[in-house]
Amino acid sequence: MKFTIDHFNINVLNLEKSLTFYNKALGLKEIRRTEAKDNSYIIVFLGDGSTQNKIELTWLKAMDRPYDLGDEEFHIAFKTSDFDAAYNLHKEMDCICYENKDMGIYFINDPDGYWLEIVPVR
Repeated sequence: MKFTIDHFNINVLNLEKSLTFYNKALGLKEIRRTEAKDNSYIIVFLGDGSTQNKIELTWLKAMDRPYDLGDEEFHIAFKTSDFDAAYNLHKEMDCICYENKDMGIYFINDPDGYWLEIVPVR
């Protein structure tokens, strides 16, 4: 039996703000969307256009406060072939939350505070 990663879910407070962020910061585009008939939720899958991996953004109408991210010890990592250009974009967006220059990586925050690691293709 073999398993492959399909997607990772992130719950968001402001779906449009998150869609804009993930597109601008990481180039992710909407693949498909599901909306509840009673308008209680919207699920949007985002993809990078070159792999089958997806991020699922879930907006819940009933959520009225920021999500508890615990100790923020989890993250999603993204590789880029143009690390310097990515760094400059994220610096301009003011979303870099942590840098580890010794390791050659940094992290950005999305609008809900999730950490996203940026690593160069090695």
